[in-house]
Amino acid sequence: MSEPVRTPPFAAFEWLLSKRYLRARRKEGFISVIAGFSFLGIMLGVATLIIVMAVMNGFRKELLDKILGLNGHLLVQPLESPLTDWKDVADRINQVAGIRLAAPVVDGQALASSPFNASGVLVRGIRAGDLDNITSIAKNIKQGTLEGFDDAQGVAIGRRLADQLSIHAGDNITLVAPRGAVTPMGTTPRIKPYKVAAVFEIGMSEYDSTMVFMPLAEAQAYFNRANDVTSIEVYTTNPDKIDQFRKSIAEAAGRPIFMVDWRQRNSTFFNALQVERNVMFLILTLIVLVAALNIISGLIMLVKDKGSDIAILRTMGASQGSIMRIFLITGAAIGVVGTLTGFIVGLLVCLNIESIRQFLSWMTNTELFSPELYFLSKLPAVIDVGETTAVVIMALTLSFLATLYPSWRAARLDPVEALRYE
Repeated sequence: MSEPVRTPPFAAFEWLLSKRYLRARRKEGFISVIAGFSFLGIMLGVATLIIVMAVMNGFRKELLDKILGLNGHLLVQPLESPLTDWKDVADRINQVAGIRLAAPVVDGQALASSPFNASGVLVRGIRAGDLDNITSIAKNIKQGTLEGFDDAQGVAIGRRLADQLSIHAGDNITLVAPRGAVTPMGTTPRIKPYKVAAVFEIGMSEYDSTMVFMPLAEAQAYFNRANDVTSIEVYTTNPDKIDQFRKSIAEAAGRPIFMVDWRQRNSTFFNALQVERNVMFLILTLIVLVAALNIISGLIMLVKDKGSDIAILRTMGASQGSIMRIFLITGAAIGVVGTLTGFIVGLLVCLNIESIRQFLSWMTNTELFSPELYFLSKLPAVIDVGETTAVVIMALTLSFLATLYPSWRAARLDPVEALRYE
């Protein structure tokens, strides 16, 4: 008598039975509904995780680009004495390897007004050559020009500020500074009209609605700075390695200075973003976990419903391993297909997220992404390959782990007990 032939693991009949158990039939309609909800849960969980992580990454990248595009990566401020030697200090810092620009600036607050409206602004005095090297401004001029900026005594203002004051390039804007000339009656405000030479749009509402750029010499006179500056904004080739530049900048300055980098200036903001991102990841992971628990409940009910089938398969020679693999394939199929579908849906939404936002805004007739609230003029999404891969692996792992217990129960089912009451 010949030896019985053992079927290899994951044989064709195991896949065939798994596929049959996944199909909806009248008797197992409720089980199929549970499987459908498990699939939807995993799909939505994975898609939502990918979308939210991409949007959070987009927020961080866009805000970082906007903030570092306008403000220096390192702020050099004077110690002990005013920065009257700002030109020499800036020239020496400019010669340090890895420094893209060292721009002396004069900062001050003022009230900008037109015949139609008024608004508080931050006035920044800067040299024309330095302003041309700040690409976020120079490459985003919407009206007017920066040519002859130092000579014309004009100012460059943001697009939102121009809209708020109802003015355009070529119109006049009046700036009112609280500290002006000192008279026997006290300090009087300084009021001076300026021609709007250019209107820029960075894309970050906080800057587009508050920033006014003025020639450095004019700003020194306007804010009573004599021959000094407020600080020197230093732009590097790699803001993530800012610590490497600190020592060489301090040596190049050749005088007592105090340095503040972009991480210190914006620490609260970016720390809040990071905390929010981590919390969102944990919360949305629970969606995938709930979907995985649905797989467990669905498979347990399927095992109970298929008790007689399992018993007959066992009496026909199917091993415990075969039975376990049949239900493993059934549960894993739900998880794998749900994860891959969620991955595709997440990518499609991320690639078209701004169009979707505009469509939903049009459908609901509401502003779903207010630039005044979120600082940016459009919804960003940056897909991180490592994060997306981690989400997919996590979902597949949870789906696989969810199938182990029900599959083990099916394999341990006693054929005699299962057939006794049939």
